Amino acid sequence: MRSTRRLGTAVVGAALLLGCVSEPAASQPADDQRVLVFSKTAGFRHDSIPEGVATVKQLGETDGFTVDATEDAGAFTARNLRRYDAVVFLSTTGDVLDPAQQRAFEDYIHRGGAYVGIHAAADTEYDWAFYGGLAGAYFQSHPAIQPATVHVEDRAHPATSGLSRTWERTDEWYNYRSNPRERAHVLASLDESSYTGGTMHGDHPIAWCQTYQGGRAFYTGGGHTKESFAEPAFRRHLAGGIRYAIGDVQADCRPETGYRPLFDGSSPAGWQQAGPGSFTLDDDGTITSSGGMGMLWYADRAFGAYSLKLDWKMASESGDDNSGVFVGFPPSDDPWSAVNNGYEIQIDATDVPEKTTGSVYGFQSADLRKRDRALNPPGEWNTYEIRVEGERLRVWLNGVKINDFTNTDPARSLRDGHVGIQNHGAGDQVSFRDIRIKELPVQGD
Repeated sequence: MRSTRRLGTAVVGAALLLGCVSEPAASQPADDQRVLVFSKTAGFRHDSIPEGVATVKQLGETDGFTVDATEDAGAFTARNLRRYDAVVFLSTTGDVLDPAQQRAFEDYIHRGGAYVGIHAAADTEYDWAFYGGLAGAYFQSHPAIQPATVHVEDRAHPATSGLSRTWERTDEWYNYRSNPRERAHVLASLDESSYTGGTMHGDHPIAWCQTYQGGRAFYTGGGHTKESFAEPAFRRHLAGGIRYAIGDVQADCRPETGYRPLFDGSSPAGWQQAGPGSFTLDDDGTITSSGGMGMLWYADRAFGAYSLKLDWKMASESGDDNSGVFVGFPPSDDPWSAVNNGYEIQIDATDVPEKTTGSVYGFQSADLRKRDRALNPPGEWNTYEIRVEGERLRVWLNGVKINDFTNTDPARSLRDGHVGIQNHGAGDQVSFRDIRIKELPVQGD
């Protein structure tokens, strides 16, 4: 499989960041991203498949990837699959691949390939354990087509970042034989009280992503109806899932359980502004820095051992939007107290290594190679996980660990402190969403 390419951040100077398928034509650019849509059925056949194929092709024209479509399982050879950055299983049903084709696809995923499953892709290959793990869950049953409320759980992933917190739409809503939440990262779930026929006891994932045995996977339960593929929001959802799969954008697709919101976009309760400037709350639950230099900090309580997650996005094309996440500082109305007594995880992408994205500001650079591969460009959402255990501070960017720092300064301590986000200056605009925390067992000395 061709390695995927994406628009990275330049590392320059002091900044250091800134039918059957035919063989490819000889003139095809080496960096062209290519997707295979596979829609063979050995059971029920959805009449929306032609609309689905046409939609993926249209998305490819818009988002810059080439699409081939086939119902010939003979396309599943090692040689042919190497041509593709992702394979889309579009409402496939039943046993669609023979053992040799299955082995070729497994090898493709092991080598870094990607899978996108749409709707009845979960009604496929029940006796192939590898496929069941890759898809995330198997179909069990469904009620009649009807409207339902979808709760968007991850608003940073490209498949869901353009959606509101609740998404009202009509489709055929699958029940699954198992809940994928413990092994995959749930992007959206159904409100079972909003429709009839849900059987998953109130926790009903309907779209998710994961890394799986070396590859990437995205699944959405939508797409039964022809109308789905004409729906702008569903098309954006599908486009984002494919962009994630082919590596055009990065996302944290590790399973996420046990977190509670510190700021979910509905209320600033518990938070205080220290110093000048402010944050503006939008209707969609996003807060954006304005003016400064100040800090919005969670004043209700301090934390010891914890995993803090939050989603952030820079506005300017250059990535020169200064902001950061502060941890481990004492309560104070003076934002400089956090600077002098805590640690900042930087967001600005244009400074020297120890003061740029992913750094423990002024103390330790991120692993620049890993950081550059994980970082989405300005205008795209990123997710930080900042994990504090004892005096150890680790940082994950879009699911990739990029920094591992241990405090040795007796004047500072990470064992007990507050968390906050910085508004740096009038020219700096950084947006945040979904600040959440999971407390961890406190380590002994």
